[in-house]
Formats: sequence, C-alpha cells, structure tokens
Amino acid sequence: MNKFSEIHSDLLYNLRYHMPELEKDVTRNPNVAYQKINQISAFVGSKYQISLQLHFPNSSKIRDVNSYGTENIGIVVDKFRKTFPISRELVKQSAKETLGDVKAQDAYMYEGKEGLKITMNHGRIEILPGSVHLWCNIDENVKRFVDWLMDEVYFRVK
Repeated sequence: MNKFSEIHSDLLYNLRYHMPELEKDVTRNPNVAYQKINQISAFVGSKYQISLQLHFPNSSKIRDVNSYGTENIGIVVDKFRKTFPISRELVKQSAKETLGDVKAQDAYMYEGKEGLKITMNHGRIEILPGSVHLWCNIDENVKRFVDWLMDEVYFRVK
C-alpha cells in the first residue's frame, strides 16, 4: 500500500484546487495564506487520522506558491509513541537502499525515546516513532521511502 503517496497526492490536489485563492492571499497578507495552508493540510490530515503540516523554515518561501506540498512536510501519526515497532537498523538500511547516498544516524534519543536523522545531499528526514518530518524536496525516492515507513512503522499491522 502507498499510504504516503495517497496522502501526498490528496494534499497536492487540495492545494492546487485552492491555488488561485492562495496566490491572492499571499500577495495581500502572507499570514492569511499561512492560516489557509494550515487549514487545508489539517483537513487532508484529518481524513487519514494524522496531523499534517507544511513548514516554512525560510519565511520568504511562503511566496513560492508552486512549492506548496512539495517540500518541508511534517506528519504526526502518534505523538505519544516513544519507540519504533521495528529495529532502527532496519529503518536505516531501508533509507540507504531507497534514498541512495545518505547518512543515517540515531538522533533525538533522550528520556527513553528513539529517533533517526537521515541526511541527504539536499535536505534531511527526521524520523521519530510517531512522526516523520521531511525537510527536503519530495521526489519519487522520498515518496517510496515514506510509503515504506507508513507500512512498516506508522500503520504496521501486528
């Protein structure tokens, strides 16, 4: 199953549907556009019982309406989950196989919590047991990897 691809496609559809409105808002008042983007991503996330957010680490990126949904996405499935249902080594191995030349390392490990950081040439992916944050462009390899994460980590059937 390609859960992330489905979610991502739905998000892009909804953002494109509202694009004329967002383009007007971003020129008038970027804060209004940001609020609407959050409403759209929350709506899409609610259909999948997740929290879905678009991030703008560089505030000027909000003016690049064509990039909405193509980078810097956060997905929270279960904010209380502290450990992975599979070994971290398996996640690191899958990242290397799917994404190619990446650096996969343990990160955010404190108070009994686990986490991983995948560093790529252009961006990174932060993986926690209950969430994934894509600080990169979402290409086919990233989609394939996050689809795998959805199946094996976030929506794993025991």
